[in-house]
Amino acid sequence: MKRQIVLGQVPNKEIHQYLIAAVAPRPIAFVSTLDENGNMNLAPYSFFNVFSSNPPIAVFSSNRKGTDNTTKDTLHNVKVNGECVINVVPYAILRQMSLASVEFPRGVSEFEKTGLTPETSLMVKAPRVAESPVNLECRVKDIISLGDKGGAGHLIICEILLISVDEDVMTDGSLDQQKLDLMGRLGKNYYVRASGDALMEISQVVAQIPLGFDGLPKSITESNILTGNEIAALASLTTFPEIGETTLTEEELKNLSESEKHQLASSMIKEGRIKEALYILIR
Repeated sequence: MKRQIVLGQVPNKEIHQYLIAAVAPRPIAFVSTLDENGNMNLAPYSFFNVFSSNPPIAVFSSNRKGTDNTTKDTLHNVKVNGECVINVVPYAILRQMSLASVEFPRGVSEFEKTGLTPETSLMVKAPRVAESPVNLECRVKDIISLGDKGGAGHLIICEILLISVDEDVMTDGSLDQQKLDLMGRLGKNYYVRASGDALMEISQVVAQIPLGFDGLPKSITESNILTGNEIAALASLTTFPEIGETTLTEEELKNLSESEKHQLASSMIKEGRIKEALYILIR
């Protein structure tokens, strides 16, 4: 049974917690800006993503504070100067990023408070974070206000002018997810680390039509052993495997019970031997 959360009948603070816990993990935009006097500001935002590659567009939201409905220095600065740098957040600077979220008085440099190093940008005046492995130098295209009450966001739409990438996080000319070691934001005080065993690679053909669940025998889709993910791996194949797709002999296959076949297929799918698993299941 699911709980129904009706908007307007629940306090906004509670709604906020539901949203940030359910829509997660979220990437973190560590945004550096300058005010009209040249003072540096640095603040993290997890209402953030990229929404276009041509033109290259990143959007983050600077929300009104739920406590007193005031707005943040970042919003003021991008309105004044029309630019910013979005710095990614690896595990190595996680606590420093968190420290930058403190509501320091206007004019106080979060670079100094966090010990992070301002680095000269090439296309904008706002500094980059030297310790961040990827920096997006941006021109602000538009700012869209979503409301005038506490918790309302301001969508800051940024055109990316330059991407600065540390060579240490690249492998064969491409960004390496393991080396990037990025952090994601969850609900409450939780974060997730996108590296190590937390990463998984899923290959899916998109230019051809896969078998789908409806293309598989019911003995597979109604299995009490295979999980939904495992059946989906079988359903992602575009054709049924041909004879000889397994190292098992025909005699060995005949001696397997239906349950044993499903258990063996489950193990094979976990090992990436998807075609062989399907072959065993349909023999």
